[in-house]
Amino acid sequence: MAANLIKVILDTNILISGIGFGGKPREILNLILDDKIETITSPILLAELEDIINKKFPKLAYSFALINRQIKDKFKIVNPKKSLLVARDEDDNRVLEAALEGGCSYIITGDKDLLDLKTFKNIKILTPDTFLDIF
Repeated sequence: MAANLIKVILDTNILISGIGFGGKPREILNLILDDKIETITSPILLAELEDIINKKFPKLAYSFALINRQIKDKFKIVNPKKSLLVARDEDDNRVLEAALEGGCSYIITGDKDLLDLKTFKNIKILTPDTFLDIF
């Protein structure tokens, strides 16, 4: 991936929406597949994605191996070294940790708690709509 691409992290809710339902999250996934943005994730976020798909979206679970392969091909996987206690929800802290470790400019989410932060250490926290408007 080119070093000059914008680095983003997609919260699990955006990945699931993009994979299963389309709309703006799917547009963002298409930008990733077209190598227009660089996307960061972490092993713990991938495990969360698999867990949620298996529990809540069994129709997507059958294709998770393919989804996981595409993510590993297109996403840079980081292993955060710092544990954070910034957000109320423990899972949100994992997103912040990966974004920080990966040097992201943006966190793209639909999570109200994360969106309420607005920024974290110069990382802008945006909805898919707002990100696409900027991009």
